Amino acid sequence: MKKLGVVLLATMALGLAGCASPGGTSYFDDAGTTVRVKRAIYDDPSLKVMDISVTTVDGVVELSGKVKSRGQGVKAVQVARKVEGVKRVNNQLAVEK
Repeated sequence: MKKLGVVLLATMALGLAGCASPGGTSYFDDAGTTVRVKRAIYDDPSLKVMDISVTTVDGVVELSGKVKSRGQGVKAVQVARKVEGVKRVNNQLAVEK
């Protein structure tokens, strides 16, 4: 029974180690960064109702979706850059026509 516990513990530890990416940022770090960026964008009154999607990989945030003006896209990037854990922001936002 003790051996089974050790094997299970080792398996869990290896599984969690697999969540780390080569860049040193874990999936959980990226998920937290995504949540913080989404919240920061939502909390900004000029961006609250925008259709902006956020994804994070290795601390690099990608903003996609639609905004009503170029200025709102610039503002979204500025807001995202200020969030803890963001290394860089890729702006893939499109301006609605």
